[in-house]
Amino acid sequence: MKVNGTPMRTIWVSDDGEAVDIIDQTKLPFEFETVRLETVQEAAHAIFDMLVRGAPLIGATAAYGMALAMKDDPSDENLAHASKVLFEARPTAVNLRWAIEDQKALLEPLKPEKRFDAAWKRAADIADEDVSMCSSIGDHGKDLIQIAYEKAGKSRPVNILTHCNAGWLATVDWGTAIAPIYKAHDAGIPVHVWVDETRPRNQGASLTAWELGQHGVPHTVIVDNAGGHLMQHGKVDLCIVGTDRTTRTGDVCNKIGTYLKALAAHDNKVPFYVALPGPTIDWKLDDGFKIPIEERDDTEVTRMNGKDRDGVVRSVRIVAEGSKGGNPAFDVTPARLVTKLITERGVCEASESGLRSLFPEMPEAWS
Repeated sequence: MKVNGTPMRTIWVSDDGEAVDIIDQTKLPFEFETVRLETVQEAAHAIFDMLVRGAPLIGATAAYGMALAMKDDPSDENLAHASKVLFEARPTAVNLRWAIEDQKALLEPLKPEKRFDAAWKRAADIADEDVSMCSSIGDHGKDLIQIAYEKAGKSRPVNILTHCNAGWLATVDWGTAIAPIYKAHDAGIPVHVWVDETRPRNQGASLTAWELGQHGVPHTVIVDNAGGHLMQHGKVDLCIVGTDRTTRTGDVCNKIGTYLKALAAHDNKVPFYVALPGPTIDWKLDDGFKIPIEERDDTEVTRMNGKDRDGVVRSVRIVAEGSKGGNPAFDVTPARLVTKLITERGVCEASESGLRSLFPEMPEAWS
């Protein structure tokens, strides 16, 4: 994707080849800053404090974090320590665990002196694979948008509602839920995106709207509770959201508020699609309500950032002193409310049989 017309990824190897650079997403949309990560601790901090976020990008950052750990100390003890530090950064997104386990499986049989080079190469491969998967998700999802456009008689733009940020800022490039929108827009299919603000961290208003604007995609930011109203009045043709973890049975864990959008879509017969790369599927889990739900600091609820009339970004309290905030970061949408899953291998039913039809190599022993 592009920032001010310049193609970029969200994570890349620094010019000196000794570290990785990321976009500090906590500063968007008001400031565009990059941060250099040199240690596994800095990678874990970037994940925990959400300088990087989105399941695929968390996975890529963790992969590079493992490599940075091997650069400093390739011992067995540090390999185990790095895995623990990164895994504890955020518990919900399965890509984090997947990337750590992938690196461990590669590195543990190797002699310590060979671990850094192997880990560094594998992290780069994981990043490249994510770009390829997200591009393919975009291709498959674009076909669904094309169908909606033809259903509308090609007389108006396709109105798409999304929640949180599942664009290129949540991945290495392209995105998951937003990738089909980019592909459709680039192919000349007229689209308009309803962007949920997505409280409490406002990833929709701060990130999705920003990146759609950078790419020239028409969009409108709405409050989280407006989606159902828009669906009731026929102003939403389809919903596309991402996911941080999807069970092998098709239950979807995503940003808090996703479940309510799925309920509204179901009641109004609006297709509700979930876009995800293969590593986001948790094949060991058959029930979404077994997924650990991260409870984040209540200041994300009780305070909000904004730019004042003087152009200064400030954090302000929005509730009375003494009022506490509850902050579950995710909710679970049961498979029965999901119209289809969009993966890099194609579109399928939100079910174990649907997912296995696209990923037949996954072991049956987990069933």
